[in-house]
Amino acid sequence: MLDEIRRQDGVSSAPHPFSLLDALRGDAAHCDIIEVFNSNNVDAISNARAAEFAASHSMTAVAGSDSHILSTMGRCVNAVHSQNTLDNMLPAIRHGRVDIERSGYALGAETLEHLQYKIRNSRRYLEGYIAEHYPNAAWLLNLLLRVYSARPDSALWAIFYRLGVYLMGRISSKVNEHGVDPDFMRDRNLATMLRMAL
Repeated sequence: MLDEIRRQDGVSSAPHPFSLLDALRGDAAHCDIIEVFNSNNVDAISNARAAEFAASHSMTAVAGSDSHILSTMGRCVNAVHSQNTLDNMLPAIRHGRVDIERSGYALGAETLEHLQYKIRNSRRYLEGYIAEHYPNAAWLLNLLLRVYSARPDSALWAIFYRLGVYLMGRISSKVNEHGVDPDFMRDRNLATMLRMAL
């Protein structure tokens, strides 16, 4: 894939390289640029780890809104120092003439709004994803999906969100700060994840 990007004179980017699921981690060094701040990834530890990695590998750092709803568009802004044409911007990005001018995290309410949008528009996809990736906990996740669909504005979901961010932060700390091998995340076993979070 990277060879094809280079063949087309494109720029490869490592998105949220130290997130907990399906991350490039050290392989991000093969890309031209690296995302060091992702506003939709509320795991501040993985963003900080990406920034450290970029600095230690002298990589061009960028930020991304990873926006899925209108209110988070432009939450992060990269200034590319070039003329405003694709032929000028790509070489400028490739050679590190990029500054992150703005970065900020999506708010909990915005993340929940994104979740509502996803459930409204991709319900069957989510059910298939759960069946494929979380077969042992499918009954629980599908129950939560039904309950959420019935009462999406319940204050309960804000509590679930805060708890989820807290538990994810504990796992991310173990993986990104203390060197725990993240391979256990590939199994997507909720019981294992919960044990790692506690």
